[in-house]
Amino acid sequence: MPVFAWEGRTRTGEARSGTIEGANEDAVLGILRGQQINPTKVRKKAKEFSLSFGGVPKKDLVVFTRQFATMIDAGLPLVQCLDILSSQTANKSFAKILTQVKLSVESGATFSESLKKHPKAFDELYVNLVAAGEVGGILDTILNRLAQYIEKSVKLARQVKGAMVYPIGVCIVAIVVMIVMLVYVIPVFENMFKDMGAGSLPALTKFVIGLSKGFITNIHWFLLGAFALVAGFVATLRTRKGRWYFDSIMLKIPIIGPVLRKIAVARFTRTLGTLLSSGVPILDALDIVARTAGNVVIAAAIRIARQKISEGKDLATPLMESKVFPPMVVQMIGVGEQTGAMDAMLQKIADFYDEEVDVAVAALTSLLEPIMMVFLGGVMGTLVISMYMPIFEMAGAIKGN
Repeated sequence: MPVFAWEGRTRTGEARSGTIEGANEDAVLGILRGQQINPTKVRKKAKEFSLSFGGVPKKDLVVFTRQFATMIDAGLPLVQCLDILSSQTANKSFAKILTQVKLSVESGATFSESLKKHPKAFDELYVNLVAAGEVGGILDTILNRLAQYIEKSVKLARQVKGAMVYPIGVCIVAIVVMIVMLVYVIPVFENMFKDMGAGSLPALTKFVIGLSKGFITNIHWFLLGAFALVAGFVATLRTRKGRWYFDSIMLKIPIIGPVLRKIAVARFTRTLGTLLSSGVPILDALDIVARTAGNVVIAAAIRIARQKISEGKDLATPLMESKVFPPMVVQMIGVGEQTGAMDAMLQKIADFYDEEVDVAVAALTSLLEPIMMVFLGGVMGTLVISMYMPIFEMAGAIKGN
């Protein structure tokens, strides 16, 4: 919707100016007159070029949500809160979004409707919770819950990324070192063996020299093959069947699978518990949770459970039949349904699995470190030993003579 800049005076003669969203100039004039302002000038603002890509950092979103909740709880008007926060936010792109949200609210839209226009900054979960808070008159409480939820989600994502940094870093170092050895180091040893008049070389040395020659000669094919492999993998993940197989395999991997399952359970229970405690209907809540599950296998199990609930059945039974969620989780959800306190039970499960994820990620990291060191040492050691074996043989022959 276009934005218009306006100038005018109130009934008392006080000069006012600002910006407002409207379908056209006549609509803006009607909005201003409805606010008891006599407009003297209205003009359409030119579109501003934006260099903002992607969403808003979670840290900025948490700060905004906390501060907004405090202001609402203190009784400040919604538009004034947005005006203050947009002017003091250091992130310029986020400040622009907040300004647009404020203009939308001034134009008569609800806060949740205004947030929905910016899906990269405010996701579906955020918008639905705000809508529930507006309907129930507990917007400050909902915003505090949202801030807490985002903080825990960020912590969970940070743990997962932290666990993957080390093995990925080791793999990258191993690949770089292997390429340097094959392209630069091994040819030097080969020329040295020729100059020294070395006879028949050991089988391992021949194999490594042949590998080096083959890699140097066909390096463009290796690079093309690696690119094609990565591109094919990404393209496969974008298909429904490919994503299904990948997520299924990841959940079944002996060491990583249990950790991913715990992370998925923590995310599912935290999100569903937050939605239910905020007054979102269970069918809408399960629909949102399925879209934010992060794993298509788990998302499919949640959608089946949603379908069963719409048919009048409980939640625990289809979750148990899916064999995706641990029995303890399903049993606790069943108890929560029977006692009418499922939102509280889900939060308890989420807190428990947050701790489980802490322990599991720490154990995974400590287990991966020696495995990766053995892998790196084995690869580098094999290359080095293959180059020194002929030298040891020649040294032994000279000593024998």
